[in-house]
Amino acid sequence: MRILIVRLGSLGDVIHTLPAVAALRRAMPDARIDWLVDKPHQDIVGLVTAIDARVVLEARTLKAWLNAAAVLRARRYDAALDFQGLFKSALLARASGAKRVLGFSIWHLRERGARAFYSETSEPDKQRHVMRKNLALAAKLAPSIDQELSPLEFPLAAVPSAAVEQLKRALGGAPYAVLNPGAAWPNKRWPPERFGEVAAFLRARHGLRSVVAWGPGEKMLAEAVVSGSEGAAVMSPALPLIDLAALLRDARLMVSGDTGPTHIAGALGVPIVSPFGPTNPARNGPWDPADIVVSKFDECECHSRRGCRVPDRWCLGRLPASEMMAAITRRLDAVPR
Repeated sequence: MRILIVRLGSLGDVIHTLPAVAALRRAMPDARIDWLVDKPHQDIVGLVTAIDARVVLEARTLKAWLNAAAVLRARRYDAALDFQGLFKSALLARASGAKRVLGFSIWHLRERGARAFYSETSEPDKQRHVMRKNLALAAKLAPSIDQELSPLEFPLAAVPSAAVEQLKRALGGAPYAVLNPGAAWPNKRWPPERFGEVAAFLRARHGLRSVVAWGPGEKMLAEAVVSGSEGAAVMSPALPLIDLAALLRDARLMVSGDTGPTHIAGALGVPIVSPFGPTNPARNGPWDPADIVVSKFDECECHSRRGCRVPDRWCLGRLPASEMMAAITRRLDAVPR
């Protein structure tokens, strides 16, 4: 059996697909499993130990699409599973030439036109976490997969990072938390000055230094956190995704909103406290029952919107640092010593 996984991005979505891929590998140990991914996310897919190969969509151009389709067709897949639910991902799944093309029903697609390219569809429970929905799609191909009881496994290889080891030495080997103030949507970002307050609290109350992680376009946010931390936080260097994973592996805590690095932390078993605003934590949030989401979703007037339409009532802007601090103490107190 030759299987193609289609999940081009984003980072959090890639992480949320891992349990389904791990379940397919357990159910079909002799299958060949490849993964089609956008270039910006190829490194994290390169860490996935449950697949045989990755196929990279190099650019958003017709030439890149045609090149990727040619590579895929040459591999003669028996089945392609589109976990993305977009027109382009469904088209690429169909262009692979796979005998079976599986995707979600029209009610679960981000772009309903994608349905035309599927030969079979899955109808998961809308109320479940997105990872359970992905397991339901995998179960269409491998019925032995139990979408409700299948363990959530994240087969990511550990890769050493010289940059992270240097940062740890600069901290004197002290235990640390990772704070991540950025997010692709401005509406998901908790104010950086409050992250700074949290860093000062973590040092005073829990003896933890804070490392502030940041991605492209987020350096000023990280600098604002450090400047407001009373010297309790340091900035990480600019880290590629595989180095970020190395930084998170040894962290005692992750404080971050609904964004890719949060989901990497969850996959690595790092305790999480997460402020949520416009997105639903029941669908997208941390999945470990011990992790804590401080949610303003019920108060949010801009569900699933990148920007807030009512800045004077911005939900995350009304979340005080003290509420996050109380949640952090509860989460750290629950960690076995």
